[in-house]
Amino acid sequence: MSSLPAHQSFESKGNPQLVMDERKRKRMLSNRESARRSRMKKQHHLDDLINQAAQLRNENEHIVMQANLITQRYTELETENSVLRAQVMELTERLQSLNSVLHIFEEVSGMAMDIPEIPDPLLRPWQLPCPAQPIMATADMFQF
Repeated sequence: MSSLPAHQSFESKGNPQLVMDERKRKRMLSNRESARRSRMKKQHHLDDLINQAAQLRNENEHIVMQANLITQRYTELETENSVLRAQVMELTERLQSLNSVLHIFEEVSGMAMDIPEIPDPLLRPWQLPCPAQPIMATADMFQF
């Protein structure tokens, strides 16, 4: 039996140049195929990165939009809190004025009056004159 592959012709047995040319041709084909696979792999990786970048851009836009909505809501609540604080101050001053009138009336009339102390809710917000209600929070309350 011959040690040469079956596809080699009898002409190449005797000619070492033909054997070398055949090996060179096979190596070139193998290298071309390897380079083609490498390019395809590189292109696939690049496509994946482009898709990932697009997805991250979309996520970033969504997060920025949520942050803007939350900032807007915070600003609205801060404005509302400022109005409520001003109203509390005004009502506290009115109650103090009414209590002063009651004290004067008590002194002039001689009648004993039950005049409660008015706590300052801005100095001690945890001791509000009315019972505090629990604040219910959920994980999705900031979802828009």
